[in-house]
Amino acid sequence: MTKKILITSFTTWLPHQKSNSSDDLLIELAKVNYLSSSLTFLRQLPVDIQQASSRAIAQIDSLNPDIIICCGMAEGRQQLTVESNATSENNVIKTSVNLDKLIADLKVTAISHNAGKFVCEGLYYSTLKYLRDRQLNSHCIFVHVPIITPHNVVEIKTDFSQIIDRLALLNGSRTPPLKFLKLIEVN
Repeated sequence: MTKKILITSFTTWLPHQKSNSSDDLLIELAKVNYLSSSLTFLRQLPVDIQQASSRAIAQIDSLNPDIIICCGMAEGRQQLTVESNATSENNVIKTSVNLDKLIADLKVTAISHNAGKFVCEGLYYSTLKYLRDRQLNSHCIFVHVPIITPHNVVEIKTDFSQIIDRLALLNGSRTPPLKFLKLIEVN
């Protein structure tokens, strides 16, 4: 059985930003054809917690994905960082994914315990809460993406592809090669 994976990205929010590295990563992934599972990209979510969360949740309801990977830009970081939890006020929700196992032996990926207190954390929290409150079996993680350069693009794509492949193997199931890739433009 093919796993359905939803991957989100954001648009820019500051005048100096020509692009958002989370969206740049999705563009890079769309160029390759070696990933497992069926991927749906929900690209360029607005940098607004309520709007981004509403659009992501609507896509979750429509697609019913097995896995959700929310992505956001982290200009100050040098590697991919997978967030262990999200906080809203004093409430903390942790991902159900074993992150130590997920990132074991990846070259440019680490675990973070600080999703940033911005729209990234807001989207992650809203998504985790939605999954929990509705008792959905989807797994969800948030990955912060550093600025992508010609020097790091191969390692970042390689690690992120490994993350997708490992998530697709959750619950012991094997997945066939990529069946389709669907891009959704959000404006």
